[in-house]
Amino acid sequence: MKIKDLKTRLLTSIFLIFLLYLSFNYSYILIISLILICVISWIEFQGLISKIFFQKKFKSRFFKLTIQATSLLYLTIFSVIVFSGVSQNDFKMSMLFLICVCVFSDIGGLLFGKFFKGKKLTKISPNKTISGSIGSFVLSSFLVPIFHFLLEDKFNNPGDLIILAILVSFFCQLGDLFISFIKRKAKVKDTGDLLPGHGGVLDRIDGMLFAVPIGMIIYEFLIVVIWKKKLLYLVQQGQLEKIL
Repeated sequence: MKIKDLKTRLLTSIFLIFLLYLSFNYSYILIISLILICVISWIEFQGLISKIFFQKKFKSRFFKLTIQATSLLYLTIFSVIVFSGVSQNDFKMSMLFLICVCVFSDIGGLLFGKFFKGKKLTKISPNKTISGSIGSFVLSSFLVPIFHFLLEDKFNNPGDLIILAILVSFFCQLGDLFISFIKRKAKVKDTGDLLPGHGGVLDRIDGMLFAVPIGMIIYEFLIVVIWKKKLLYLVQQGQLEKIL
């Protein structure tokens, strides 16, 4: 990556971080941002699908229409999930953790892949390497000490957060590979050029589209398991009656 491209990417990243900060603190900015992200991502995705299903046959048109409707529904659900998570004070920090894991997963993949290089991860995306995939897991795990302090009331054991970070990073990489597969089929490099240095909006959130919803499910599962362990411990210690 050239120095000029790196500077452009860095400036865009600073803007996106600032937008994320505003979205977490002002509901109206969050709503506007999610609507714009949903609409633009859908338009970019339709551009890819149109390049794949370009024939005028009924079968091609049917698949195209079905994918258009499904993708719009999924993006809407994704936006609702993010808004619901950010707007709840008791879940806001958890949602920030999920998003940060996705961001760090992308950064880790980029840095480790460029520095260590090595064997390709898959033919779907030639730029993806095994070292980059490992880097995604490693850098995502660096967030655990910070968020273990911030989420101490929910996660007493940092091991639970490590599991969550690794799984979210895994699904983030799957989301990235899925969009890379679609781009490869459409024979394009990026989904758009709205974000200088990053490509399109869909290029920026491809991993989050998979990782955030699934991450929330895993999060809720871990919380249930953790509370069951706590209740079992209290029962064994005979302290449950004091709480009730």
